[in-house]
Amino acid sequence: MSPRRRGRRILAWVAGSIGALVLAAVIGIVVWSQVGVYQAEPVPLADVRADPGIRISDAGPGIVLSPADSPPTADNDGDVGLVFIPGAKVDAWAYAATLAGIVRDDGVTVVITKPWLNLAFFDVRPLSSFTDLAPEVDAWIVGGHSLGGVRACSLAGDADGLALFASYCATDLSDSGLPVLSLSGSEDGLSTPEKIADARPLLPADATLIEIAGASHASFGAYGPQDGDGTATISLEDMVGEIATPFAAFAERVG
Repeated sequence: MSPRRRGRRILAWVAGSIGALVLAAVIGIVVWSQVGVYQAEPVPLADVRADPGIRISDAGPGIVLSPADSPPTADNDGDVGLVFIPGAKVDAWAYAATLAGIVRDDGVTVVITKPWLNLAFFDVRPLSSFTDLAPEVDAWIVGGHSLGGVRACSLAGDADGLALFASYCATDLSDSGLPVLSLSGSEDGLSTPEKIADARPLLPADATLIEIAGASHASFGAYGPQDGDGTATISLEDMVGEIATPFAAFAERVG
């Protein structure tokens, strides 16, 4: 065999081996993304579905939760929405219960995204893919839980405000002038109070940071305990109020 033919066979073998490794990696990521997904707890989700104050629409790219009352209440202009990005490998429906107060009590429309492969970092769709699901909303806040919040930070330039739920930014927004609300938990074992504090310089100076006493990482959703997390001492019912109350003031500021 000539050196040229031998070289071509080696190149073909190398290319085939690389292709096989890439394919195996892709398959591995897909399988891993579907295993161990934290599912919504059935009882809290059923309560949201039965809530007469909330309309629910499963719109493909996201789940739309909107206030059933129309026109909006006097306490809210009715023109503010939240695009909420779930944490890694957490079912989108798991956040319906904890965000219910924002919808029912604050009059805010919430779009919970369904990230590709259950991982926000793999979802490259623009913010408009989700805001288009509620065209009646004028001002949009983008936010998310855990790694979903990190992804929200990268989309914040297209939004009117940023809301972090047990999360922090990896990108510098300190000079953005964007209204920011950060809600965290005192018992969070993943996005710990120390990590929240360390990332504080990446947020605007006037960002509002609130630590919810007794809240763990998983307290921001209704999907049960999470590996590596602390132990929550706050109930789901109380957590809904602890989220909705500061969010109401923040939505008024943004709207």
